[in-house]
Amino acid sequence: MSAPAGTLAEGNSPAKKKKRGPGGTLYRGNEGMWSWVLHRITGVAIFFFLLVHILDTALIRVSPEAYNAVIGTYQTPLMGIGEVGLVGAIVFHAFNGLRIILIDFWRKGTQYQKYLFYVVLGLWVVTMLAFVPRHLINVFSH
Repeated sequence: MSAPAGTLAEGNSPAKKKKRGPGGTLYRGNEGMWSWVLHRITGVAIFFFLLVHILDTALIRVSPEAYNAVIGTYQTPLMGIGEVGLVGAIVFHAFNGLRIILIDFWRKGTQYQKYLFYVVLGLWVVTMLAFVPRHLINVFSH
């Protein structure tokens, strides 16, 4: 009687198995993977900001004094630096979203997805270089 298909008797020794990527993972650290990871992280961060923003704005209906206290804590230098992070997340998420649209709807999008990622990073850097100094001057001048 012959051995069932896929058994060691058929010659499928563990040494003959196909190798996976480094460390057995699918992630290779390429531009597409980093774009995917950063898009998810920035999306979650923006979601939580919006949740907190809705809740703190709703405080005005409950107690104007509580609302004023919360808004007062937002006018600190630490929160001003946090706003830099928020704007950075929004800008990256927006530019990368446009990159994803190009990849989906442009015939050559997948061919140029690596270069489009670097375009996103370049636009992000230029935008942040224009925003950060002006914002921090306002934050630390009060």
